[in-house]
Amino acid sequence: MTQRTWSISDLAKEFDITPRTLRYYEDHGILSPERLGTQRLYHSRDRTRLKLALRGKRMGFSLADICTLIDMYDGPGSTQPQLLHYQKVLSYYQTKLQDQLQDLQQTLAEIEVQQQNCELLLSQKKPN
Repeated sequence: MTQRTWSISDLAKEFDITPRTLRYYEDHGILSPERLGTQRLYHSRDRTRLKLALRGKRMGFSLADICTLIDMYDGPGSTQPQLLHYQKVLSYYQTKLQDQLQDLQQTLAEIEVQQQNCELLLSQKKPN
């Protein structure tokens, strides 16, 4: 059975990222493509690890946390310590995102007040 491989441009196109992003993840040990001269061949493992890295990035995870979680994926499976660590990381980022959401909601409320003030001032001014 032949294993499916992808070129750097294949994965970049599939995940809507730049080849530079793939090389970045390679530099940080997340991806380890096979090399044929200057050509990189990515295997299923690389594709899966990329998918996990991009998911972690979307969730706001740091690169260190992404690496740790991906390495857990490559480990012996869903052991209790792995799941507890993952739960701790998820909880940390959930709290962080909730704080950011609260800050954004407060900022949006302040902007709304300023817009209302501007509208009030404009309505009080007589056109020239």
